[in-house]
Amino acid sequence: MLEDLARRGLDTGKNYLFVLDGAKALRSAVTRVFGADALVQRCQAHKRRNVLKQLPEKHHSAVDARISAAYKMADYDEARKSLELTVRYLEKINPDAAASLKEGFEETLTVHKLGITGLLKKTLATTNPLESCFSGVRTTTGRVKRWRGGDMAKRWAVAALLRAEKKFRRIRGYKELPKLAAVLQQKSLDGKEAAA
Repeated sequence: MLEDLARRGLDTGKNYLFVLDGAKALRSAVTRVFGADALVQRCQAHKRRNVLKQLPEKHHSAVDARISAAYKMADYDEARKSLELTVRYLEKINPDAAASLKEGFEETLTVHKLGITGLLKKTLATTNPLESCFSGVRTTTGRVKRWRGGDMAKRWAVAALLRAEKKFRRIRGYKELPKLAAVLQQKSLDGKEAAA
């Protein structure tokens, strides 16, 4: 899909913010098409769930509170330090949970590094807006009892997306999008100057 967007004219030399769930194939595709320096925000909700899966239930609320508090911080350095403390805490109780938090650690803080705040930060920190759309598609296509080929699947997928589109609203924090665009444009300019 990303290669198709590039073929149809999307400028792969610009900086974009990719919000991903942590799938290695997605990250690899972004790197292949947009380069190793592509800005990726890993879904904080997925990261929290992945860490908690490694822990006994008695630790869930305390660890989730620590991770959530770090992600809610506005300052990148403070959030990073708080997560590092949580990693050290987890290393004592469950090394697998600590390793899960460390994996992709920096990419869970990309919105912090970019200086995005408020509702827009909260929106872009997770894949929830897209997953809400996918949930609607699953609900609609789940009603099909007998699939009759690829064309039918495409038609149903499009119909489901059009139905989901009716429920789309402005993203929370949309008034901050010009600030994000300016930050991304500046990063593009900085990258071109560094390459020259």
